Amino acid sequence: MKVIDIMTTDVQTCTMDASLREIAGMMMGWDVGSIPVVENGRLAGIITDRDLVIRGIAADFGLDASVREILSADLVTGRPDMDLEEAADLMAEHQIRRLPIVEGDKLLGIVSLGDVAVKDPSDMHAGAAIEDISKPAEPS
Repeated sequence: MKVIDIMTTDVQTCTMDASLREIAGMMMGWDVGSIPVVENGRLAGIITDRDLVIRGIAADFGLDASVREILSADLVTGRPDMDLEEAADLMAEHQIRRLPIVEGDKLLGIVSLGDVAVKDPSDMHAGAAIEDISKPAEPS
């Protein structure tokens, strides 16, 4: 099965100028844990609930600070033609739970680890990915 078969295509996005307060409200309203950041039609980064807490609030940024100050711009992305196993392996390798799917630098959709696991609960790749992603990060 391919990523394109299960990815969410109705992805809510924001711009670099959105405030942390706006992003938190969007996450609450849409019941999501991450929002891709799009600038001039291209995927520029992603903001996660963890970014809001660790890079925003804990780092003393005000709620009116813009997303550009704390977003994750070092993106790991997937392609719509990837196999689910390849996507799960990529997510495990980089310890990420959400994989933006792009063509060039245009956002087409997003796949979560939950999407992969639910699609085929017996898939060993999804189970291994969940285990790898859940491991604590190595100290730097």
